[in-house]
Amino acid sequence: MESVKEILINFISDEVRKFGFKKGIIGLSGGVDSAVSAYLTVEALGVENVVGVMMPYRASNPTSLEDAKLVAKNLGIKTILIDISPMVEAYSEMKEKGVDRIRRGNFMARIRMAVLYDISCKEKGLVVGTGNKTETLLGYTTLYGDSACAINPLGDLYKTQVWRLAKSLGVPKRIIEKPPSADLWAGQTDEGELGVNYILADKVLYSLFELNLTPEELILRGYEADIVYKIVDTIRKTQYKRVEPIIAKVSTATVGKELSFPRDWGT
Repeated sequence: MESVKEILINFISDEVRKFGFKKGIIGLSGGVDSAVSAYLTVEALGVENVVGVMMPYRASNPTSLEDAKLVAKNLGIKTILIDISPMVEAYSEMKEKGVDRIRRGNFMARIRMAVLYDISCKEKGLVVGTGNKTETLLGYTTLYGDSACAINPLGDLYKTQVWRLAKSLGVPKRIIEKPPSADLWAGQTDEGELGVNYILADKVLYSLFELNLTPEELILRGYEADIVYKIVDTIRKTQYKRVEPIIAKVSTATVGKELSFPRDWGT
């Protein structure tokens, strides 16, 4: 993983500094993805230029905050702690009683990203993403919530690759080995919601997109048909999450079509 680590460190350094910024702002959840992003960003920008933001909710697992603090302590980075409970509860009470946990979870993710972008403005830094390729392909992400960021070093790594990179970077073992969870409600786990474990999901996704095998070929190789078709169906149903909002074309020069520029155009 050394070559991957070098590529990602250079990516963060180049993409942050080319626009005149020095700092990276990261939401520290206590999970392995945010830990890996933090470790990479420290190596890319220096410990003095990384801010870790911890945003617990009243029902969050206490170990999530403990693990986030452990990452920050190990790295020696500046931290900001913001309890999002009052913001989430204010909306839930104003809107209606009995907001279901999916809606509340999505709202929490968007509140956290709003906080990160506000802090990025104050600190004059860029929000560094923490989403991996497995989550993106399966649509296991909240639009304008955890999917939002200025740059994303992990977006082309499958979850199992993130675990390997975490070991290479020296992320604490307890963070690497604990069940992945967005920590949206008590007992919630990523794999429980997805209905498939990450190791199996990554094998299917890798075969589909890196080896260009068809679902039928995967089944012939011994994968369960139900699992393969469930993953393929999930990918199809969440395609809207992986593209920019579509613009109705009424002119000869539409943004994103005729008016399409590289990200670093003008720098």
